[in-house]
Amino acid sequence: GYNSGAMQLLPDPYPVRPVDHPIDATVAVPGSKSYTNRALLIAALAEGDSTLRGALFSEDTERMADSLRRLGIPVDEFPEDARFEVHGAGGRIPAQTAELFTGNAGTATRFLVAMLALGQGSYVVDGIPRMRQRPIQPLLDALQGLGVAAESILGTGCPPVRVTSTGLHGGEISMPGDQSSQYFSALLQIAPLTAEGITLHVEREMVSKPYIDMTAGIMADFGARMERDADYRTLRVPGGQRYQARDYLIESDASNASYFFAAAAITGGRVRVEGLGSASTQGDLQLLESLREMGCEVLVEERSVEVRGPEQLRGITVDANAFSDMAQTLYALSVFCDGPTEVRGVAHSRLQECDRVSASVTELRRLGQEVEEFPDGLRIHPRPVTPAVVQTYHDHRMAMAFALVGLKADGVQIADPGCTGKTFPDYWQRLEALRIPAATQ
Repeated sequence: GYNSGAMQLLPDPYPVRPVDHPIDATVAVPGSKSYTNRALLIAALAEGDSTLRGALFSEDTERMADSLRRLGIPVDEFPEDARFEVHGAGGRIPAQTAELFTGNAGTATRFLVAMLALGQGSYVVDGIPRMRQRPIQPLLDALQGLGVAAESILGTGCPPVRVTSTGLHGGEISMPGDQSSQYFSALLQIAPLTAEGITLHVEREMVSKPYIDMTAGIMADFGARMERDADYRTLRVPGGQRYQARDYLIESDASNASYFFAAAAITGGRVRVEGLGSASTQGDLQLLESLREMGCEVLVEERSVEVRGPEQLRGITVDANAFSDMAQTLYALSVFCDGPTEVRGVAHSRLQECDRVSASVTELRRLGQEVEEFPDGLRIHPRPVTPAVVQTYHDHRMAMAFALVGLKADGVQIADPGCTGKTFPDYWQRLEALRIPAATQ
């Protein structure tokens, strides 16, 4: 895994100590994983050398950078400056064969499988055992429909995947929208470099729509355009376009900032995060609307977000379909609300790092909560917290979200704290730093 020295010294399970005062902090959050992995891929396909600043260095972005190098595209890393230098190959893939290992990075896996269609050769993409359970068949079907041999080697509809291509001309294809927006982002990012362009028809309702706009925004930043209709039924990218290399600043990660906003909410304190704001397209900022409903004060400025928690959080009902990575954060908040909280619309989160619905039900009950489970979410009736070791299922978000319960309740411990290395290697240090009154961390 991706380990800074500090991560190797973490106790397992990790005891979270309650804070004895409302926290008051300005927190620096690393760059967005979603932006970093898209920008790495697009810069690799651009003409010329790009600099990516404010980038995330974590397991997922490490896997993406490593894979691009294996494809013959040089990527230089400067973790101490949060900077990548990418020497773009102008839409070509220099290597004719490669074996790529993507760990448990969904974005890296799906984006690379699509990118390989631009190559001239045969390539294999594989990951850890959990990645071999994460579906990718809709993307493989779409690539087959566009004339590329893309197959699940074990016939499971999951990695490992073999892609054999003589290049990609483009075309028109339909794909189900209700499993993962990543399949669409994967095809959109490579579409400008095809001769004909690609038109995607979306069957059923698109999940996680904000990620489509994020992808389109980063494509536009590097000089390529996408068009869509108002309800995300048709996505179209004209062919014959080029990505131009550039110096690119990556936003702070809204998903990872959310844990600190939630910490303010739970402790009745204040947290401010820089590098995020009203201009952001990151859908996970929709959590702020839920925090408002729960009684928080939320101040969003152009380049910063501040959250102040109330004396007592209120239970809410929320459809989290567009920001499902925040569902576990909502579950942690719900423990301290004055009544039930219901989170729906997250059926697709059962296919993520773990089955995030049933895993959360199990762990909430372990913490003494009364929980009703639905196919697409759950309802939590808050109860006093039972001290427990929370299991994390190799899922960074289980660890980061459920740790928040321990900021207010005694005796919460988090198993396998190192799993946060996937997107946020120094999470535990940042969480501890919240204890320092009125500090800037």
